Amino acid sequence: MNSIRKNLGMVSATLAMGAMFLVAGVPQLRADDDHRECRERVEKAEGKLDRAVSRHGERSSQAEHARHELNEQRERCWNKYHGYWGHDGRWHEQRDWDDHR
Repeated sequence: MNSIRKNLGMVSATLAMGAMFLVAGVPQLRADDDHRECRERVEKAEGKLDRAVSRHGERSSQAEHARHELNEQRERCWNKYHGYWGHDGRWHEQRDWDDHR
């Protein structure tokens, strides 16, 4: 009987710790999902800019429009996370995208 109580106590403690880790990990998972969504939006806008430049030229109206859309996505990320996904494939923590592309 004593060993059953011990086992139940261990199981209860393990479940409580597992639940605690699960609850603590949920905000981080949500933040990762939000950052991923932001990164994907920026990457999609960069792809549109690359296509517009290759099809119509660096200073074409299509490229300027795509560049504007890319900067809007970066601005959106910046306003939400104080960072943005750069063309170099990493997060930037300075608002310096006017210097890039």
